[in-house]
Amino acid sequence: MSKEVLEAKKQIVEEFKEKYNKSKSVIFINYKGINVEQDTKLRKNFRENKVEYKIYKNRLIKIALDELGITNYDAKYLDGTTSVAFGEDEVGAATVLYKAIKDFNILETKFGIVNGEVVDAAQIEALSKIPSKEVLIAQLLGMLNAPVAALARVLDAIAKKDA
Repeated sequence: MSKEVLEAKKQIVEEFKEKYNKSKSVIFINYKGINVEQDTKLRKNFRENKVEYKIYKNRLIKIALDELGITNYDAKYLDGTTSVAFGEDEVGAATVLYKAIKDFNILETKFGIVNGEVVDAAQIEALSKIPSKEVLIAQLLGMLNAPVAALARVLDAIAKKDA
């Protein structure tokens, strides 16, 4: 192997590690069978949800994970085609991925790493069903506002009745 090829591979491993360190969730995906149109749509949806999506060679993923000290995953998952989704939050990448899985019926989750913990496909799917942070905040604010709004309506009704 030439020195240039070796350096290029080292750069790819470093890129993977850098993206991993910036992410709260990393999902490893089997993308075999996806066509160009579906891939373009998937990449667009990931971008819109602040998720980086890239295809890596399995051997380079394994090297990067080893260098990161992550060894408690099943090595069989790094066979075949593998793409990786790096999410800024815990649920964004999973949500986009499982919508694409429903739409295309092709993609398959291999495994993931969420906040440093290796998780299986079922756990990634469960994450995909959690509403986004913004939705949860809106729901919480709605719940906190409901008693105050109800009290205001009651007081208003009493005031109108007495007037």
